[in-house]
Amino acid sequence: MSGNTTLKSLYPFLHGRKQDPAQMNAALLAAVGEKVDHHRATIDAFFAKNGQAVIDAAGAIADTYRRRGRMFTMGNGGSSCDAAHVAVEFMHPVTAGRPALTAIDLTADRTMLTAVGNDVGFAHIYVRQIIAQGRAGDVLIGLSTSGNSQNLVKAFTKAKEMGLTTIGLSGMSGGEMAKMGIDHCLVVETDSIHRIQECHVTIFHVLWDLVHTLLADERGSMGENT
Repeated sequence: MSGNTTLKSLYPFLHGRKQDPAQMNAALLAAVGEKVDHHRATIDAFFAKNGQAVIDAAGAIADTYRRRGRMFTMGNGGSSCDAAHVAVEFMHPVTAGRPALTAIDLTADRTMLTAVGNDVGFAHIYVRQIIAQGRAGDVLIGLSTSGNSQNLVKAFTKAKEMGLTTIGLSGMSGGEMAKMGIDHCLVVETDSIHRIQECHVTIFHVLWDLVHTLLADERGSMGENT
């Protein structure tokens, strides 16, 4: 089949022909199956390789709360939504009997974000907040599909200098976040942005559950701090 014929069969509407509804629906069903299979394979591969690393990160978060520390979260774009999701999971637990734990979403204050972005630069929007609010013993979680977001890298660097525990959720090869000595860097090794973000959601839901399991013996005392 020539290249021109192939293009016509794939994109008939570009050549004055209408798509066949049955063929299109069959193609879409196949595409759904492929994406779901890729989703499952990505998550299975991540946890098969990084199960202990996830447990270690959960232990670090639990230790933060035992010390009466706080969690900070950050990200950009879709990952900023995930950062907000992480924070609300810990602040507003959906399982009865589990205490609310302090979590501060650094993406939430648009006045601060736009002030720093306008006056100093977008790369500083999170580091300025960590300088102002962070303290030794807190934990900073950052999400980036590439691992190369400079505003996250700068905030992680300052957080480590200040004595915060650092946890990164990244993708692809991990980017700069995987190379800079973050305490716990969880890398989803695929180049699909969607699969990385989907796996990140699964990771932080697992982290949330593990943290509460690790704090089970201290639920009463933790609840008194809310």
